[in-house]
Amino acid sequence: MDSPHIKDNSDGTITVEYQPKSVGKHEVQMEYNGASVNGSPFQCIVDSVGGGYVTAFGKGLQGGGSGEVVEFTVVAQQGHARDLQVVIDGPGKVDLNRKDNADGSIDFNFMPMTPGAYNLNIKYNGKHIKGSPFTTKISGAGRKRSQLSLSNSSEYNLKIVESNVVNLVGSLKTPEGSVEPVILKKLGDGELGIASFSPKSKGKYQLNVYQDEHAIKGSPFSIQVGDNEIAHAAKVHVTGATTSCVANDTNDLKIDTTNAGYGSLSVAIEGPHRSEIDCLEAKDRKYDVHYSPHEPGIYILNIRYADDHVPGSPFLLEAKGNPSGRIRETVTKVMEACDASQPGKDNTFILKIPGTNPFDMEAAITNPDGATELCDVVDEEDFHYLIHFKPAISGVHILSVKHKGLHIAGSPFPYSVGQLSQGGFHKVQAGGPGLERGEVGISNDFNIYTREAGPGSLTISIEGPSKCTIKLEERQNGSLGCSYFCKNAGRYGVHIKFDDHHIPNSPFIVNVAPDSGEAKSVSVQSLKDRGLQVDKPNTFAVHLNGASGTLHGTIRSPTGGHEDCFIQEMDRGVYAVRFIPKENGVHYIDILLNDAHIPDSPFAIMVGHVGADPALVTATGQGLETGKCGSKNKFVVKTAGAGTGILTVMVEGPSKSAISCKELDEGYEFSYTPFSVGKYLITIKYGNIPIAGSPYQSEITGTGRKPAPITEQSTMIVETVDKKAGAGSKKVFRGDASKVTVRGPGLKKAFNNKQQKITIDVKEAGLALLTCGMISPSGHPEGELFLKKMTNTTYELLYKVVEAGEHTLYIRYGEDDIPGSPFSLST
Repeated sequence: MDSPHIKDNSDGTITVEYQPKSVGKHEVQMEYNGASVNGSPFQCIVDSVGGGYVTAFGKGLQGGGSGEVVEFTVVAQQGHARDLQVVIDGPGKVDLNRKDNADGSIDFNFMPMTPGAYNLNIKYNGKHIKGSPFTTKISGAGRKRSQLSLSNSSEYNLKIVESNVVNLVGSLKTPEGSVEPVILKKLGDGELGIASFSPKSKGKYQLNVYQDEHAIKGSPFSIQVGDNEIAHAAKVHVTGATTSCVANDTNDLKIDTTNAGYGSLSVAIEGPHRSEIDCLEAKDRKYDVHYSPHEPGIYILNIRYADDHVPGSPFLLEAKGNPSGRIRETVTKVMEACDASQPGKDNTFILKIPGTNPFDMEAAITNPDGATELCDVVDEEDFHYLIHFKPAISGVHILSVKHKGLHIAGSPFPYSVGQLSQGGFHKVQAGGPGLERGEVGISNDFNIYTREAGPGSLTISIEGPSKCTIKLEERQNGSLGCSYFCKNAGRYGVHIKFDDHHIPNSPFIVNVAPDSGEAKSVSVQSLKDRGLQVDKPNTFAVHLNGASGTLHGTIRSPTGGHEDCFIQEMDRGVYAVRFIPKENGVHYIDILLNDAHIPDSPFAIMVGHVGADPALVTATGQGLETGKCGSKNKFVVKTAGAGTGILTVMVEGPSKSAISCKELDEGYEFSYTPFSVGKYLITIKYGNIPIAGSPYQSEITGTGRKPAPITEQSTMIVETVDKKAGAGSKKVFRGDASKVTVRGPGLKKAFNNKQQKITIDVKEAGLALLTCGMISPSGHPEGELFLKKMTNTTYELLYKVVEAGEHTLYIRYGEDDIPGSPFSLST
């Protein structure tokens, strides 16, 4: 078609006019300052009517939810609008509202109350326009959304090994000449790759990867993209339960992206209740997805590839089966703003931590300057602890609470002295054994901390196979205790909301076990909780002490992995439990008898040394609060004095974000580049424990791409090195030995007692340590070997040999030999 005409209406709006030359589906791509506007590309259905065109567009042509307004627009030449008729057929009666505009467009809206498929019949003079009738799919009331994002099919392997992604920065130049940042990651095989590669056009792409402002080995990388590499949602093949399913049962989908190019796959289910979605296998770009709606009803299944619907999507799902009988109990409490604490005043923090020994409890407070003091911990009845401290200065302090040297759930806590920090739902913390496991007939407890969130409405809902009794214990300084009692065993969901927003990690899924019964008599012996090593087998004994039943054990790693322990009966009622940890950090071992935890289970063990302490890690920077779309937004994570560990930064929001990391003297500077406007949550973990204040919420403004239909997640993992406060970091140089050139007569032959010369040129090789060495035939270093700098990039190597025979000359740049090294020189 011809180029569209853009007219400025001088009132903050514009009018776009275009003249299509064929009927059918058109896409209107709209950009502002080179970035896609919200909603672009817009899909329009065009038909030829009476020498002109009729166009239908809007989200209402695809789907919506029960009890929500569904909208679409039909555009015709002026004078033709009166000849248009719209009739809606579906499972329920709807009232269609019509508004005729002066420009010939007609706005329609209706509110369906019954879920199902509705046919929108759009006719001109009694005849359907192109694409009519349109089928809009309406989900059940509630519009709860569950999603799963799979990025394996968008990873591009660069076929080079990189031990660390710190200080790596990548940019991709498209065939059209535009340059944009990319997300680099270390793939499962240790090789470097692009985390989210989704090319839009054919041609040659150029990827530049730099470390410390110098190109890494192999950079720039050339990526040739043909039709087979471009993401084609139409080439994704889906089979399985796409029209009907069974609630509370496993329903299978097979998704084949083999011939669909590079792109991210997302699966989302919307409907009146939540659904469980899981990918059980991802091999050769073929996926087995299992899903299970919680209740019968009408749901919408969205399957997208590179943000485009695959053929048939969105699918209208009828979830059959019997209601689960799940019962929800809810309590609500209005949380008032906490009084500001002043320097020099006594403060008390109250926690309930069942199953702990007061002699193993400790607490410390760290002020904004980094000074740490121990707190007084007073043991009260029923596992309550009063933590007393007196801050000396204003600012955000960090309160850490530990049991047996390990942080309890929720620790470390931010604690503002003076003016309270900016609040929000993301500042609410919850933790405790009642959010990890439960048992019928007893009190299952956890703590909620709202001090930093400010005033708001706190709602706690527990849903499961029986009605739960929920009790709240009000405490001072923004701390709240919650306990619940369940009558039946099963899977429960604990939903915690603040001002109608789920707090981080909510809902919590808790397996409530039956009465532990005989499990209470089981004991453990010879379990080491310190000094364990990676890949070294460990064994301990479990004594049933007269109990009977099935014994089961699992080990949970710091990164979230689960593995079964090997259990073998050694004697009557005595079992050996064996496990092999695969990574450093705090692990948890669950020992259950007849699905009930034995006393003190789960057991916390430390693999490696207690190095990473999240209470000593802080994050600062404007990028944690605000940022610009398409620009690098920065913040600094200080790890000096916190030991070594795994530092994880995760950015969640309406688009992927390109994350890069730069090493500093006292920590690491992170930059993230989001591609859509909106709110992003930034989660920072150290040793798999969120640091105090995490997650942060950043408001991204400006112009950018259309937001993704699902919440996108980008992650960077850094293996930190030990840093001391105030100490400078070791400078890391990086060079490419393959680009070093040498020349001169000294490379061909050596002569006794005659000085030979070699010229070394490192102009194209970057920065690294140049090392030269020579060994005589007898195995001793040569007596005369000199290296002299001639220019900024050239060196002169002089040597003189005294022995006859074969001499060996080594020339290395960084840790690698240059081409030809070692050189063999005969005398």
